[in-house]
This record gives sequence, C-alpha cells and structure tokens, in this order.
Amino acid sequence: MHGIGNDFVMVDAIRHPIDDASLPELSRKICDRRFGVGSDGLILARKGASAPFEMRMFNPDGSESEMCGNGIRCFSQFLKKQGLWDADRVDVETGAGTLTLETMPDGQVRVDMGPARLSRAEIPVLGDPSSSYIAVPTVVQSLCMEGTAVSMGNPHLVFFVEDVAAVPLETWGPLYERHPDFPNRTNVHFVQVVCSTHLIQRTWERGAGITLACGTGACACAVAGFLNGLTERSVTYLESGHVLMTGPAETVFVGSWG
Repeated sequence: MHGIGNDFVMVDAIRHPIDDASLPELSRKICDRRFGVGSDGLILARKGASAPFEMRMFNPDGSESEMCGNGIRCFSQFLKKQGLWDADRVDVETGAGTLTLETMPDGQVRVDMGPARLSRAEIPVLGDPSSSYIAVPTVVQSLCMEGTAVSMGNPHLVFFVEDVAAVPLETWGPLYERHPDFPNRTNVHFVQVVCSTHLIQRTWERGAGITLACGTGACACAVAGFLNGLTERSVTYLESGHVLMTGPAETVFVGSWG
C-alpha cells in the first residue's frame, strides 16, 4: 500500500503471527527494492493491549519506528480490506501512544496525531530538557544550518531553505539523521516556503533514506513553519493542541512471501 507515494508492505500478524526476534531481518529482506518486495517500511497489524489494534512499523534498515503518518492511514484501510474492522473509526496503539483513525466520506483517512512535542526531552534532543529547539544553529561536519526540531511521536529536524531542489539530500540527509545531539537519530526535512500556505518538502527518513512523502514529517514541517513565523496554521489544531492529518491510502497489490 502507499500514502502519496510513501509505500509499505502490510502484514496481518493477527491471523499470521510472526516471531518478534525475526522482524528486523524480515524488514531488511522484504523492503529491499532489488531482492525483496521493495518498500519504505514493513507494517504489522496486531491485537492491542488496551485498544482494538496495535501497529508496529519497521524501517528498511531493520530499526523500529515509533510512528508513521502515511503508514497509519494505510493501516486503517488495511484493517477494512482484511475484514478485521468494519467501522469508520478505530483506536490503534503505536509507539507514540494510542491514536484515533477515522475514514472520511470521500475515502480518505483522518488521524488525530496528538500534540506536537516541542521540548528537548520529548523529541529527544540533548541539552536543557525543558527548552525548545527552534531556529537553532545545527552543525555537522562543515555544515551549519538553523534547524527546528519537532516530535510527532517520532523525531523530526526541519531546515528552511531558499531552493529545496538544490539541496544534496543524499549527502546532507544521512549526516543530519545521525547528528550527535539526537540520541535516537532523526528524520530530516528541507523545506522551501512558497507562500504562507504552501510548503515544498523534501525528506530523508530515519532508517529508510529518501522517500517521496512523510506524514508525520508533513505535520512537523507545518508546525515548524508556524513556530518560525513563516506559515499560517495550515494544519488543523484542536483546542487540546492535537494535530489532525488527513490524506489518502491506496492498495498497490496483494501477494505472499515464502
């Protein structure tokens, strides 16, 4: 399945349980675009402890991610296609907490992403745990750029640039992903502000590399733009401070792995 080009191998691990110890290696194999199926991640549907379902997501390098915005929209549609859930609203446990997914009348999925986390302790980033990380000069090797860090349940580092197409993403992305101030590594986004309601985003995802889209990243970039006074509140905020993300999820093909 894919959400605006961010693609995933979805597995029903309720009816077809998989041993936890095998998941990192399985993810490395199945996500390989030459010798496996090929995807930006492996997502498993399991029964939840306190919610009806749990989503687990593994990156192509075998590491596990707390959350995935495009992936959880696919997860919602996957539950229906597998006959595991037939209501338009469902709660799902993730590494970022329990999230509520809702299928809209037009078939898109809306996700209550919870609040953006802005303190260094929540992201996490080294330094004063109660302080934020907004427009901070962020140095790695010979690069020094002002970065803003936001967590949407997983860490994001956002840089605003004049021309996003000129960014050598395959070089700068992995350098900033492993910046020493981010103990759990971080997703990295370079963003061009076209106007106060239009951003162009290029993404290097932690554990996956360059991807066509990143749902949690899009939310983080919108929040970072607002925090830096560059954009309007183009995402939907609830009075609770939660961010709502809405978008499509599409099935590409169905197969078996043997």
